[in-house]
Amino acid sequence: MTMTDPGDPAGLSVAAWNSAKGRLAERLGIEFTAASAERVVATMPVEGNTQPYGLLHGGASCALAESIGSVAAAIHAGPDRTAVGIEISATHHRPASSGLVTGVATRVHGGRTLATYDIVITDDQGRRVCTARLTCMLRDS
Repeated sequence: MTMTDPGDPAGLSVAAWNSAKGRLAERLGIEFTAASAERVVATMPVEGNTQPYGLLHGGASCALAESIGSVAAAIHAGPDRTAVGIEISATHHRPASSGLVTGVATRVHGGRTLATYDIVITDDQGRRVCTARLTCMLRDS
């Protein structure tokens, strides 16, 4: 994912990330609310992203985590570079059955070739639903 905007030193604006987020993020209803190389925040509805028991699907949580971590890594990588997810792990702590979940990706390591983010996903009551860690490889485009 390479996205640049010469008028915005941190990369694209939140509105631009929302319009360029890709088909999966669009189908999941992911909406970015803050974006920088150090921290990205996005929300996702539980409705439409559930498993057969009506609970938030673990795969949807992982897709949210990878989406926001990848955006942060792409901003960190900068213009003319690409961020590619190479490893993700997730622990699902509690179910969510309605409302929105919020994911916050926080940079743990930002080097020239790798960027790693801790991602915490919480429910509407601020309770931790999932903790994930994503590592992206940064490559020249």
